Amino acid sequence: MSQNSISSKEKNWNRRQFLKWGLAASGVAGAAIAVPSIAQRLRLQPVRIPPPPQNIPLEGNNFNPMTILRDFDYGTVKSEGGRTVREFKVFAESTVIQLNSAISFISWNLNGRVPGPTLRATEGDLVRIIFDNQDGHSHSLHFHGTHPEAVDGVKPVRHGKQFVYEFDAEPSGVHLYHCHIAPVTRHISKGLYGMFIVDPPQGRPPADEMVLVMGGYDIDNDEHNELYAFNGLPNFYRDYPIPIYQNQLVRLYVLNMIEYDPVATFHIHANMFRVYRTGRNLKPDEETDVITMGTAERHILEFSYPYLGKYMFHPHQDLIAEHGCMGNFEVIPT
Repeated sequence: MSQNSISSKEKNWNRRQFLKWGLAASGVAGAAIAVPSIAQRLRLQPVRIPPPPQNIPLEGNNFNPMTILRDFDYGTVKSEGGRTVREFKVFAESTVIQLNSAISFISWNLNGRVPGPTLRATEGDLVRIIFDNQDGHSHSLHFHGTHPEAVDGVKPVRHGKQFVYEFDAEPSGVHLYHCHIAPVTRHISKGLYGMFIVDPPQGRPPADEMVLVMGGYDIDNDEHNELYAFNGLPNFYRDYPIPIYQNQLVRLYVLNMIEYDPVATFHIHANMFRVYRTGRNLKPDEETDVITMGTAERHILEFSYPYLGKYMFHPHQDLIAEHGCMGNFEVIPT
């Protein structure tokens, strides 16, 4: 690789810094083979993403967790007064979710899916969310991050009404949004939540990016969860593993939205991940294979798998894992 193809900042990266990105100790040339994503970054090439599995039965549900995994909504992009504006349309409604072959659940959701759409902007953009409440209950959208009181989302938007939330996207990091109408635990546990990503202006190195949102289902309204899920459907990724390429950098945006349980951990098998807490930094805070998250806590986790095979991921609260919050990564050859 020509030194001219690397920026002055990248020239100053030392061997330890390369290792933090998961590169082998054999140097840049060897690392480009071991971890293709870093080589792609230096050469400005796109990241390879495996095609999703086909013919997945959805049991009558109108959303697919395999699609939700890599589905980022960047909104309708406009320019107003020299600023980038990202306009999103979000609506609330009630729909029946078939959680498994025996159990259905009446969800209150956003855009017909649980979790709601993953909204994504760049720090400094003007974000405009046009919220239509088509449900029979009053709802709202409360965004985590920084914004004026007028758009804090604690005031109810009644059935058939519309409200526009408009604010600057700041600060960069991984945030969330959810309904904030009392009882908030019930509105969230019914499915009214989603992820809000604000990218730093300089961006992040290319990676296979995915969203995993942990949620719980209180089936009998006793303020206790009977089932749990990643991205809406219990055990979906257990039955339909997520394909990832060997040695490819994976960037997981993980959010815990389980109500009624005080904490949930996230653990991957046979590997370690680098933790970027709340996605606020470009340098990792730590490296581990399990992280504890309270409700509404979220992080960026980065890793790559050097070996082929099928590897579990799940909370280390076994009850939560065994009742639906279980999945697998299927590592396939590049």
